[in-house]
Amino acid sequence: MNDTETLTRNLQTAEHFDVVIVGAGISGVGGAYHLTRQCPDRRFVVLEAQGTFGGTWTTHKYPGIRSDSDLHTFGYRFKPWTSAPIATAAEILTYMGEVIEENGLGHHIRYGHRIVAANWSSASQTWRIEARRTDTDETLWFSANFLWMCQGYYRHSEGYTPDWPGMAEYKGRIVHPQTWPEDLDYTGRSVIVIGSGATAATVIPAIAGAAGHVTMLQRSPTYFSPGRNANELAEMLRTLKVDEAWIHEIVRRKILYDQAAFTRRCMAEPEKVQQELLAAVRAHLGPEYDVAQHFTPTYRPWRQRLAVVPDGDLFKGIAAGKASVVTDEIERFTETGILLKSGQALEADIIVTATGFNLCVLGDIDFTIDGRKLAFHETVTYRGMMFTGVPNMVWVFGYFRASWTLRADLVSDFVCKLLTHMRSIGKRQVGVALRPEDSDMPLLDWIDPENFNPGYMMRGMHLLPRRGDKAEWMHNQDYWAEKDEIPAIDLDDAAFVYR
Repeated sequence: MNDTETLTRNLQTAEHFDVVIVGAGISGVGGAYHLTRQCPDRRFVVLEAQGTFGGTWTTHKYPGIRSDSDLHTFGYRFKPWTSAPIATAAEILTYMGEVIEENGLGHHIRYGHRIVAANWSSASQTWRIEARRTDTDETLWFSANFLWMCQGYYRHSEGYTPDWPGMAEYKGRIVHPQTWPEDLDYTGRSVIVIGSGATAATVIPAIAGAAGHVTMLQRSPTYFSPGRNANELAEMLRTLKVDEAWIHEIVRRKILYDQAAFTRRCMAEPEKVQQELLAAVRAHLGPEYDVAQHFTPTYRPWRQRLAVVPDGDLFKGIAAGKASVVTDEIERFTETGILLKSGQALEADIIVTATGFNLCVLGDIDFTIDGRKLAFHETVTYRGMMFTGVPNMVWVFGYFRASWTLRADLVSDFVCKLLTHMRSIGKRQVGVALRPEDSDMPLLDWIDPENFNPGYMMRGMHLLPRRGDKAEWMHNQDYWAEKDEIPAIDLDDAAFVYR
């Protein structure tokens, strides 16, 4: 039997579903819930590469791992969150497990199924999916009318670590938080944590008590938002014995309103917002600490993600002398630590590279359209969800300035509405295409770096689709606008092409 005959046989025996959801993280589990509620007659499966649900919250094992978004908005709109706003990975996994159990989603999820390739066939109007069992290395075949990409946006297998000179000479241990070793003992050790984002702000207070000393080495400062890890409105409503479902909705709306107002202030009066954020840091570190050097970024607030510091734990460690901050650039690694460009030498037993992650476009899956390799960067995005030339597929890419799940819920509603609409008009295929009025529209990078420019996005921009200068053809970062715009999408607009 030749390769073509083998492929034909495999596809003929493929297990067929109306919808295949890729990933059982926060987006995939939410998508499964919405399908069961809004499209209960659709047969679907969730294919998850890992051995369990959770995505990020399962992959990452570094000390202190927690959310950097409040769980009243990072949690699903349909299930109340009843604990502290900033939650640990274990708490989030418990919450997700309850969603799966309470809604009977478990039998829809196939764990240990890593998708290798996906080919769209216009002849059959289906996706043909090749998956690999991670436990047996067995190849399995699936077909689907619709593909729902919920796999996240970074590569789970390894984080991003720059290639600094001299790394091979270093005699200590170099660790990236994304692949934290179970046997790493930092008790009494001198530790350098390179980076100043949310991961560094989580790891440092988690290990500072046991480590000999922790140094946060940063090239440039990040904005932090310290505050009590509690929501006063939720606490008051609970004191008044208000139903938890009501509390969840009221608190979500208040948080979202405040976030929208804060984002507008960051654009309209960035200097004033900066001073407020820095004043909160000084309140923890005292008037003598050099906040200007170590905690005053060169960019305006919200051009990069704002790192939350619950109960000011990072600053408490610094104030107590268990941690310190050095703002400088790395010249090279040495046998005993790091030599900085200023000439200062830092010694450490362990170096943690909290330097970000690698952008992963569409799960590193080999996509083809009618046998032609998909050049994702040559497509144009429709509201950050669909892409020109790619039929019957929707991608979940959440918000940078608000909780990821807010957009995941909106996209879920859109997918269910689209599937229902296609059935009502008797069509099996849908794609998006530029309209005649879009023919002269300039095509730009996925996101404006003047608006948002984290390192992972800048490093991977060339991999992402293009955007236009019209609302339909860009990935908006404004939940307050999209909560009305996405439900109002006209599925009969000329941008949608049905067959």
